[in-house]
Amino acid sequence: MGMSRMWAAALVSVSAMALGYAAVDGLGVIGAQAQATQGARVDNFRLTSHDLNSYELYRMKDAAAVVILTQGNGDAIGRQYAPDFKALKAAFEGKKVEFLMLNSNLQDKREAIRDEAISYGYDTPILMDQNQLVGEQLAVTRTAEVFVIDPKTWTVAYRGPLNDRVSKDGAKAAASNDYAKDAISAVIGGRKVAMATRPAAGGMLISFPERGKSGAVSYVQTIAPIVKDKCVECHQPGGIGPMQLTSYEQIKGFAPMIRETIRTKRMPPWHAEPGIGSFEEDHSLTSAEIKTLVHWVEAGAPRGSGADPLTKVTFKAPEWPMGKPDVILDVPAYKIPASGVVDYQRPFTINPGTEGRWLRATSFKIDNRQAVHHILTGYIAEPPKTGNRASESLWGATLGTYAVGTNDYIAPKDVGTYIPAGGAVGFQNHYTPFGKEVEDKTQIGLYFYKEQPKMVMRTMTIIDPTIRIKAETERHVEKAYLSFPKEAILYGAFLHAHYRGSGVTLAMKHPDGREELLIAVPRYDFNWQRDYTFKTPIKVPAGAKLISTYTYDNSIRNPANPDAKREVPWGEQSWDEMHYTTLRYRWIDETSTNKVNHDAAMRATATLGMFDENIDDKLQMSELKGNQANAIRVGFATFDLNKDGALDAKELAALPARGGARREQ
Repeated sequence: MGMSRMWAAALVSVSAMALGYAAVDGLGVIGAQAQATQGARVDNFRLTSHDLNSYELYRMKDAAAVVILTQGNGDAIGRQYAPDFKALKAAFEGKKVEFLMLNSNLQDKREAIRDEAISYGYDTPILMDQNQLVGEQLAVTRTAEVFVIDPKTWTVAYRGPLNDRVSKDGAKAAASNDYAKDAISAVIGGRKVAMATRPAAGGMLISFPERGKSGAVSYVQTIAPIVKDKCVECHQPGGIGPMQLTSYEQIKGFAPMIRETIRTKRMPPWHAEPGIGSFEEDHSLTSAEIKTLVHWVEAGAPRGSGADPLTKVTFKAPEWPMGKPDVILDVPAYKIPASGVVDYQRPFTINPGTEGRWLRATSFKIDNRQAVHHILTGYIAEPPKTGNRASESLWGATLGTYAVGTNDYIAPKDVGTYIPAGGAVGFQNHYTPFGKEVEDKTQIGLYFYKEQPKMVMRTMTIIDPTIRIKAETERHVEKAYLSFPKEAILYGAFLHAHYRGSGVTLAMKHPDGREELLIAVPRYDFNWQRDYTFKTPIKVPAGAKLISTYTYDNSIRNPANPDAKREVPWGEQSWDEMHYTTLRYRWIDETSTNKVNHDAAMRATATLGMFDENIDDKLQMSELKGNQANAIRVGFATFDLNKDGALDAKELAALPARGGARREQ
């Protein structure tokens, strides 16, 4: 929430007047029947497309024009418009015009929209407006209507039909008037559109049941409980949020900011796509809560009657959210400079445990949240000599992980990680200077089982250090996988990339070839990295693959991008990139009293998994990339024993190639 309150208030107020609403206290808008005609301002929004990419309107400021066609499954006029819209896109290819479709139908789900796109040849992202907030602001009423938006002013330059070829009365062989094409040409040329508003072609009506109901929302009975349940944990004294939301006055002051961050999906910081997987610790807002909060702000954030429930609660973030730990470890203190680059630090501390114990939970008490990007941990059987680094190559079981956005870890019931007596605990610490010299003294709290759990938690990482992200590319995709040699239960996954990471999915490819999407994060946020724990653990059959797919935005549209002109390799520092997905699982045939760990067999599949882009269990010479492939290139022909022009897993295992599942982050 980095935008100033004054600027946010001004933006929403201007937007309200442009749309023809009545402004209230400079906070928001009343009513929802305004027509988005020429000159109406379009506020920023972010939506997910049917193919699980994320699109934010204001990031398209470099576009010459933004064209949106409203769409709905089963719409006869929209289907007939499909070839016309494709031809319109082709006419402006190379002229920096952005084409999108918008589906605001409550009844249309992602899978159905995807199938409709395939059936009718839609080659344009269809943005899913499930909460209808974008459709409401544009005053959408029907499908098959075009909006041409001028990015120089973020105002509507044209609203109406694509052309006059198709209407509710039928279709002609060819159009006599290309209204949208003429409007786009005018916007590109800096001219005013001759006729900015035309009657819609007659697409099907779209129901907006919440439109105009904002006045009935009660702060005391509705808004305060939502804020208390979903916001105050971070936005309270001692919390990680930059402001407090513990009273009506505070919430009203930040109301424009709340509206904007909800519309652009910056808050709450939960990025898993609704409807794909079900997760523990899901603090996202429901669709009803999203619409309620936004409509309440647009109504002027009215106070209403009754005592403020938030003022009756004493808010203060606890020192240890899970209670006093059984053991507290001090991460070796480190003085972080005010500026410059800090290499990864790999210190260690002696394990104080005098007997082996089973780890149940971990909590990190971060001393300087602005400076600590992440901390990884690992048990080391033999403590390194004084002055030596605690290299990850020495590590065994993990004691937990901290990264911005994630803090505590609780194991599933009766599943634990064994931590032997003695030895040491190694750390991999990533510090980022923020303009002030500080000394970090982070602590880790460990919670152990009183009695030995029945099952053993294992972790392994899908990585791809071969990644090379092309310069000036908005959607660069990289895939990697691990193959499971035995049946397992998957509990969760931690997803990690750097500044250019824009989206992540985790899918399971079953032995029969069927793919099942487990996690989808269309908008990955480097500032909020999550460990996603399934409410119902996933059974992974023997022979299945877990495939992580990362999308990177190395374009000028990514505001966090350090340099869009640079091809980006794998690297530890944040200006380079990573493809890093840690899996938490257990082997079905392993118990705490009968350890039959299959990790080594799965680790042996990692090298093939990082190169095999088409996921056919074979490595072609064309799939080799990066320095990691040098040893494979040299021995490729020699070790291709069956001379089929590819290396299978057994042939690859005989090569002296580097690779595998690692713990570096």
